[in-house]
Amino acid sequence: MRHIRDKEILNWSAFLQLQTQKSKDLRLQNFYKSGTYQDDTPLSEIDFVALDFETTGLDSAQNSIISIGLVPFNLQRIFCGKAKQWYINPQDNLQENSIIIHGITHSDLKHAPDLLRVLEQLLDELAGKVVVVHYRRIERDFLDRNLRALINEGILFPVIDTMQIEAKLQRTRSHKFLNWLKGRRSESIRLANSRLRYNLPAYPPHDALTDAIATAELFQAQVKHHFTADTKIAKLWV
Repeated sequence: MRHIRDKEILNWSAFLQLQTQKSKDLRLQNFYKSGTYQDDTPLSEIDFVALDFETTGLDSAQNSIISIGLVPFNLQRIFCGKAKQWYINPQDNLQENSIIIHGITHSDLKHAPDLLRVLEQLLDELAGKVVVVHYRRIERDFLDRNLRALINEGILFPVIDTMQIEAKLQRTRSHKFLNWLKGRRSESIRLANSRLRYNLPAYPPHDALTDAIATAELFQAQVKHHFTADTKIAKLWV
């Protein structure tokens, strides 16, 4: 599958159906076969899953996934009892600066499976749901690039990016006349800073499962403050 820019996907449901036929990997075929929602589906009718990766670095072409956390949710509830987390044996070496950030060490990964060992289970958890992330260039790009290296086939699926939502909101606020007159600058759109604007509690950062839960809570707050339960999914996913 060639690299496809986000804006080129006009119909995600049709795209996933096409990928079912094109994919050569049975795990990916089954994932695509689950399909997704129609563009006009309201947010209130959608099952979401928040996803977060910790990685050995920030370059998806050179680095790899070392931890995965996910939690299913909807607009009313976060299903923490169904949350999942895995340590992953990386394809490249752990770097000292990344260890300082996420705290995952060589001993933590000593008996961890590689990505292919957990791929089927991971895709089963994501299949048929709308994936929510905070900065899609990590979760979507890393999964795509890592799979290309392992099975010579990438993956692409729609996501809602809570960081992108915050970026758009900040741009709108900073462009308002009074803010422009006062020289007010956009605020940080990092996960922790974004949560503070909605009076959400502070969590320890850089743990995949904790960050997945934090992302789910942030999205619920964003919908409550800026959208409605009737907002169509096409307005938010990319």
